[in-house]
Amino acid sequence: MRRIYSIVLSLAAFMILVPTVGAQKTQKSHVIGFYNLENLFDTYHDEGKNDYEYLPEGANQWTEVKYRKKLHNMAEVIRAMKDENKVWHTVLGVSEVENRNVLEELVIQPEIAEANYQIVHYDGPDRRGVDCALFYRPDQFTLLESRSIPFTFDSQDIVFSMTPEEQANFRTRDVLEVRGTIGGEMFAFYVTHLPSRIGGKGGDLRSRGAEIIHENAMRLTREYPGIKIVVMGDMNDNPFDESMVTYLHGKETVYEVGEGDFFDPFLSMIKAGYGSLAYQGVWSIFDIIMVNNSLVNPAKGTYGIRPIVKKKFYGRVFQKPFMTQQEGQYKGTPKRTMSNGAFINGYSDHYPTYIVISR
Repeated sequence: MRRIYSIVLSLAAFMILVPTVGAQKTQKSHVIGFYNLENLFDTYHDEGKNDYEYLPEGANQWTEVKYRKKLHNMAEVIRAMKDENKVWHTVLGVSEVENRNVLEELVIQPEIAEANYQIVHYDGPDRRGVDCALFYRPDQFTLLESRSIPFTFDSQDIVFSMTPEEQANFRTRDVLEVRGTIGGEMFAFYVTHLPSRIGGKGGDLRSRGAEIIHENAMRLTREYPGIKIVVMGDMNDNPFDESMVTYLHGKETVYEVGEGDFFDPFLSMIKAGYGSLAYQGVWSIFDIIMVNNSLVNPAKGTYGIRPIVKKKFYGRVFQKPFMTQQEGQYKGTPKRTMSNGAFINGYSDHYPTYIVISR
């Protein structure tokens, strides 16, 4: 039944989207964003994954009705960003997605179907079964290659708190690497969801995840001189934490960025009071997007990052009243899907973030 439903939806989407597919057009500006979709699970068990709480008989009583509302809500947010920017995201990284099925059903939601988003996704080793993925518009971004980069403990610098046995049993999300072109210029995107902060632990693991991304980004820089690189994800760390500053070489201002560094627009924004999620009354920005020197100091006539908030900040934390809890204990924070075990028809416990590049 599940396969039949997916086939019917896919055929419907094809009929809607065929007229929009044509020769590639080049925009002057492009929106590049990230959104933690907070537990986008379908209602079926994936073998080998601990997804039991998101089954109809599970703790969250995750029914088909709830799942369909969740898909609609995620699409509503993406559509709202399009309405504000007047264009769809050219590239949108996402996290906390269970499988390709939920991605395929999301991109054909009526609110966003016209964007004709294509999907890059790999099943990863995370025990809960959540992965990262990338949506892209094929009329703006030409996909050349992609791969899934596993987490390893092969660091020359980081001292890990886990024993060798614990390391052997550790499972977390892979990093997604996607390479392609926008307007004929070479780009690479890294989408990540770094290890959890549960129990106040994992700082060494997040530093290693950041180190893995930086190592692979530098490899691409050597292979493709001048390549423009964007790193995005739920870092489970703030922009000022060691993983971001030391291991991803994040810099607060465009003037500090050199070869091998990344500009982190959200470092100045968190200092100015912005936040993408709140925990126990404290706001953080875990949903970070960074760009390399080629996007900070672009060659004349090529794509570069641009300020988009108050002509000062280069990042945007997107929030609207409908995405925000309007009453109760969590008033003013992102309205999530579940609250204290009850379905409240919310969106995500994270606000999405994005940047804009233009020529």
